[in-house]
Amino acid sequence: MRVVPLITATLVLVGLYLFVMERDLVMEFAGVDRATAQTAEPEAAAAEEGEAPFTVVVQRFVEQDLESVIVLRGRSAASRQVEVRAETTGVVISEPRQRGTLVAAGDVLCELDPGTRAASLAEAEARVIEAQANFDAAQTAYDTARRLSAEGYGAPNAVTSAEAALQSARAGIEAARAGVEAARAELDRLTITAPFAGLLEANSAETGSLLSAGGLCATVIQLDPILIVGYAAEAQIDRLSLGAPAGVRLSNGTEVVGRVTFLARTADAATRTFRVEVTVPNPDLAIRDGMSADIAIVAQATRGHLVPGSALTLDDEGTLGLRLVDAENRTLFNPVTVLRDAPEGVWVAGLPTEADVIVVGQEYVTDGVVVRVARRGEE
Repeated sequence: MRVVPLITATLVLVGLYLFVMERDLVMEFAGVDRATAQTAEPEAAAAEEGEAPFTVVVQRFVEQDLESVIVLRGRSAASRQVEVRAETTGVVISEPRQRGTLVAAGDVLCELDPGTRAASLAEAEARVIEAQANFDAAQTAYDTARRLSAEGYGAPNAVTSAEAALQSARAGIEAARAGVEAARAELDRLTITAPFAGLLEANSAETGSLLSAGGLCATVIQLDPILIVGYAAEAQIDRLSLGAPAGVRLSNGTEVVGRVTFLARTADAATRTFRVEVTVPNPDLAIRDGMSADIAIVAQATRGHLVPGSALTLDDEGTLGLRLVDAENRTLFNPVTVLRDAPEGVWVAGLPTEADVIVVGQEYVTDGVVVRVARRGEE
């Protein structure tokens, strides 16, 4: 006969008897408070019936002033850039200007061979002299016709014919003078100058090269002042204003200050962001075109709540928001707008001045549910 199975069966029977029939004695022997156990029993029963509220962690957040600075990522860009092109055709006779050369407004960039343009100007001036002589003769004929007509010796249509000849001569003078202006303008087009102070992005046209009308002589860029270009999100652009001060930190560690000089009215089609330009003085040209930069712009003051990013949730329609509890510990969903990120959490707008936000358990409750509240920071 096996003894071990009998002993095991006996111990099991004794344990069941004690647990069922002598439960209070066993709990007292185990050191469990009977009052605690009696309190837990109704709660467990109520939980089985769906009456016990779910426990969530709630923290109260109060609206406060949001740090009124918007930080954008951007790059530097020339404030002005132009491709200086020829307005006429000719061979370059000037020496090329080297890339990187500083130029002042009006400095010669390219000089073209005049060819026969000087002769064309002389011919146009001669035509003016000829037209003037014709006009003088027509004026004399007109005066004579009028005098003879007044004395009754002229033909009836003599004055009319003389007047028509005088008008034709006057038009001839105007045409000749216009020819002179055109010839002089053509000569002026032979000298191509810088439209503003800046520096050459590339060498100007080489000596001996043929430039046709529209041919590139040189590219001039202006780096003083220089632009710092960034792009603001839809939630940020309305908080910026023209003339707002801005601080810039360049990729090489240089820090400069400037002011906002442009805010786009049309969003970029691809990114849905708005172009923002900050103008910064650059007298020593230390800031190069195309450098990466962080831009901190003083924005219009706003208020919001700083909440943990983990507390954000979505409703059934995908709207971003937070779950709150009211005075009766009933849950409700509150949509919010994210203003900006912060090391401590996320700044949001759209909450009441004081909001009891569920920071733990918000994903397990729905609207209108009564919950048991455990407040963070409270015993």
